[in-house]
Amino acid sequence: MAKKTTPPDGGAADSIKTTDISAITVNSAALEKIIGVSDRRIRQLAEENIIIRAAKGRYKLMDSITNYILTLKVQMEANNAESVDGEIDLEEEKAIHERVKRHISELKLQTMRGELHKSEDVERVMMDMLASVRAKLLSMPTKLAPILVSRSEIDFVRNTINREVMEALNELKDYNPKEFYSDEYVAVGDEESDEREEN
Repeated sequence: MAKKTTPPDGGAADSIKTTDISAITVNSAALEKIIGVSDRRIRQLAEENIIIRAAKGRYKLMDSITNYILTLKVQMEANNAESVDGEIDLEEEKAIHERVKRHISELKLQTMRGELHKSEDVERVMMDMLASVRAKLLSMPTKLAPILVSRSEIDFVRNTINREVMEALNELKDYNPKEFYSDEYVAVGDEESDEREEN
């Protein structure tokens, strides 16, 4: 003889069969067990309209689960996108770092070959040259006054002053690249060419 079962809620033994699951509603406790979250989280999701309320203390089962799954799917896709973006950014940062390192190496090589000068070396050499020019210009009155005091020929005076000025300016004209070399300078190929010339 078949045993009659009583539903947990104490209702009638014969349950109503339905194929329209959109009409099914459940309480918070049932929904917690189905989707595996706390009662507090259920309330939060309901406030965000992810869990759909049907009435006080009741929720639409199908709509709520559908929305919850979609929310999880969107979050997962967003997290994956962030991971991919992070990897791209990391690779880009590595590439930038390598380019900077290569650029620094190229600059150091140019400095060692004497093709690029450090600002402190340029400043040192230029200050020496300008100091020399300044000294020559300041000494001109003392040097020229005795020579020109008794001369009245305009051409002689002009040529004498011009000669002294040009001599002072030649200090700037005579550029010697070796004066700008830093302590890192290495003669690349010079020694070999010198040896060939000697042979």
